[in-house]
Amino acid sequence: MPALSGIRVLDLSRVLAGPFCTSLLADIGADVVKVEPPNGDDTRHLGPFVEGMSVYFAMLNRDKRSIALDLKNDEDLRTLWSLVDRADVLVENFRPGVADRLGVGAEAMLARNPGLIYTSISGFGQTGEMSARPAYDLIIQAMSGIMETTGRADGEPTKVGESIADLQAGLYGSWAICAALVERGRTGRGQHLDIAMLDAMVSLQLTNASLLAADGTPPTRVGNRHPVSTPFGVYQAADAPVVLAAANDRTFQNLLALIGRPDLADHPTYRTDEARTAHEPEVRATIESWTRQHSAADVVALAGQQGVPAGPVQDLQQALDSVRHRGVTGHFQHPALDGMTALRQPVAFQNTPHASPSTTPELDAHRAEVLHDWTIG
Repeated sequence: MPALSGIRVLDLSRVLAGPFCTSLLADIGADVVKVEPPNGDDTRHLGPFVEGMSVYFAMLNRDKRSIALDLKNDEDLRTLWSLVDRADVLVENFRPGVADRLGVGAEAMLARNPGLIYTSISGFGQTGEMSARPAYDLIIQAMSGIMETTGRADGEPTKVGESIADLQAGLYGSWAICAALVERGRTGRGQHLDIAMLDAMVSLQLTNASLLAADGTPPTRVGNRHPVSTPFGVYQAADAPVVLAAANDRTFQNLLALIGRPDLADHPTYRTDEARTAHEPEVRATIESWTRQHSAADVVALAGQQGVPAGPVQDLQQALDSVRHRGVTGHFQHPALDGMTALRQPVAFQNTPHASPSTTPELDAHRAEVLHDWTIG
């Protein structure tokens, strides 16, 4: 059986961070009931659409069941309370204070169900002077420092090409929920988990934090290369860019042999990683004098033969094709999306294979069965 079989999750969240968190739990067997407002999650109305179904919504809400409740309606609120009584986990990403006003705040829900893992995901957390501020992924990326270190040195701060702040908060949320469930198994007690997107993004920046800690100077943009190791970046081949990563002296010597310049191994500019990074433009020119004479495919193949890590710069379709055999992708089972590629959590559990296909919930489609299964109907 999947790892979280028998765990009941109430998903009151919407859009991205919370739904991604609960989709990861559904991937490993949790019974996730998505509680939506009467007009549905906002992402039901965001494109791209195929035959009226939002593919974005489907990606984020795979294998969940949907029930529509108006939390400003007393009867619907009582229905939710009854579901809470039988839930193991509740996930919400309202702005701090909103859940309390709706009657579904952490204190009230934990009073009803002391074993509940109540999970709040927000931009800036439940405490602090910024807690009430609205947050979007772009704002969090800007405030976290990641944009200031992303992009070319002579260019503007650049966002990462995915909503990584939302997704990272959701990923931390699923990790924290699993940890809290283990703790509950020891103590019998639930708890309130407070996850902030800004905290999550700051916590990822270990390389940049080490640079800041070392000399007190905030790191800035260096383009498509590593800030402290060389060669470790994107290099131009004859037909396309390619990535090379020689993170230690032995590998760099292999690279020098590959490009026909073993004589440079003892040159002061090339002898150590620190020296190579200090003279990165010169090192780059030496490497590209060779890579530009070969196709990207040949560079990757020849580097591999020489023991030098290398890879092509792939588009998303190429990336999907390269991991399909690993079970990272599946397909949807839905009249509009049938057969379309679905993403799922990437960990290979020895005891439970990836489930396929992924289902997509229609709004309020599971009301009767949820109320029956959760023994309140």
